[in-house]
Amino acid sequence: MPVTEKHHILSGSDAGELLSCKTSLLKRMRGFDVVFQRYFLSTREQMSELPDEEGAVSYIVQPPLGGQTVALWLYLVKGADVSYGNGVTYLKADGMEHIWISSLNSGAEDAHSQTLSVFEECSSILERKGCSLADDCVRTWVFVDDIDRNYADMVDARREYFDRCGLTPETHYIASTGICGCPAVKNGAVIQMDAYAIKGDVKHRYLYAPTHLNPTYEYGVTFERGVRVDYSGRRHVLISGTASIDNGGNVLYPGDVSRQTLRMLENVEVLLAEAESGWDEVRMSIVYIRNAEDYEKVAEIIRERLGNIPYVITLAPVCRPQWLVEMECIGIE
Repeated sequence: MPVTEKHHILSGSDAGELLSCKTSLLKRMRGFDVVFQRYFLSTREQMSELPDEEGAVSYIVQPPLGGQTVALWLYLVKGADVSYGNGVTYLKADGMEHIWISSLNSGAEDAHSQTLSVFEECSSILERKGCSLADDCVRTWVFVDDIDRNYADMVDARREYFDRCGLTPETHYIASTGICGCPAVKNGAVIQMDAYAIKGDVKHRYLYAPTHLNPTYEYGVTFERGVRVDYSGRRHVLISGTASIDNGGNVLYPGDVSRQTLRMLENVEVLLAEAESGWDEVRMSIVYIRNAEDYEKVAEIIRERLGNIPYVITLAPVCRPQWLVEMECIGIE
């Protein structure tokens, strides 16, 4: 049986409404298994209203906008062998194993120590499956509470850990989004991470879009703009968090959220084109904005460009205060 993948974005005025929508969807999607879930919460307290679930389930306080208080990114697959561990989903199909890891966090004393801890835990999970962070991890999401204060410590710790793993400008980094988000746990965590790895015969093609973007290490961070992964006759394009930036690393159109949104979309389109893909192949997207009052301007542009592509817009400041909007997406062929 060929593998079929579906991404859905659901939202609700409260947790009860969201869970009702999810139940109805899963009844319609007979034969599909849940691989990965991310709940976008307005408050930590909403987590107590959600059921305990198996596998990779991510909870992050990152309020959805547009009149809703909770949202869910739901990734479903049909035609694969899916099993669940503690915060991890394992998917086997066509001789490949896909590993989704969720909600890694730490009670260590500061953002630097917590970042090292979550990357160490991620590596440990992968090593138990015969994988490594450097060779097999293709995507991470790093959520940073109070990003204007803690982002620099996260960046320094990630660079330190990557150096240990042999991830350098001369080798490669990992596609990633580093964005504001408050861990839903109450253990003092200010850093939380989700990750995705693929074990098997995978070809990685990292995306650079040099006409529009510069290598991230030029301004001190360590992630890839995006990656195309080819395996078993399939292709996934994973676009990292992308904002209104030029190929000199400069923020474009400070203070103008509409022009920043258009440039952001242009940058994403160029990355997709480099991967021999386009908007028609995009299956889901997340858009992050710094100021809630910018929602209508951003939403109007995003609706026009993405159309029926599932997406969510959340309140989540980007890593530089001048950036008002950022987005990521996944393409599948």
